[in-house]
Amino acid sequence: MAGNGEGTGTRRDALDRLLRLGTLPVAATALTGTVALYMALVAFGNITDFGTNQQFVQHVLAMDTTFKDPQLMWRAITSPALQNAAYVAIIVWEVLTASLLALATFLWAAGLRHETYDRARRASTLGLVMMLLLFGLGFIGIGGEWFAMWQSSDWNGLDAASRNVALAAFVLIVIHLPGATLAERTAAPRGQ
Repeated sequence: MAGNGEGTGTRRDALDRLLRLGTLPVAATALTGTVALYMALVAFGNITDFGTNQQFVQHVLAMDTTFKDPQLMWRAITSPALQNAAYVAIIVWEVLTASLLALATFLWAAGLRHETYDRARRASTLGLVMMLLLFGLGFIGIGGEWFAMWQSSDWNGLDAASRNVALAAFVLIVIHLPGATLAERTAAPRGQ
């Protein structure tokens, strides 16, 4: 019965289903989920191995490995209580960011069924902006410039922060690209 065309239609349907995985919303779902998992792992690492990055925050805020320029050292925060409060605030921000991006991933996945992505895009945008604020404003701006982290050879997190800013910015751009859904809706039905 291969001559009746049923096998060709089934293969074409299977190929169409497979090719739907190559759409921009699927890519946005995967990228958002990847960043959500990454942020969750960062937060988990900071919670379960509290002391490692606590030292990083303490040294950056204390500015004890910088050039110790008297014109800058007044900025140093040497109070352990304030240093720990800043570190806990960073972890809370990471947890909130990861949670929001996990929600956004769920919304993207749910949106794939109905081709509605507005809520997913907004949730992703908020989570990614939170990530940009943490690593761009927090680590690059405040840590790197205000606390002169760039001067430290031991406690310099600017490369890692820059990678995180680039990742968040890339995903933010992808989720705001014009999707193919309009073209799919207006395309002629198969066979015409």
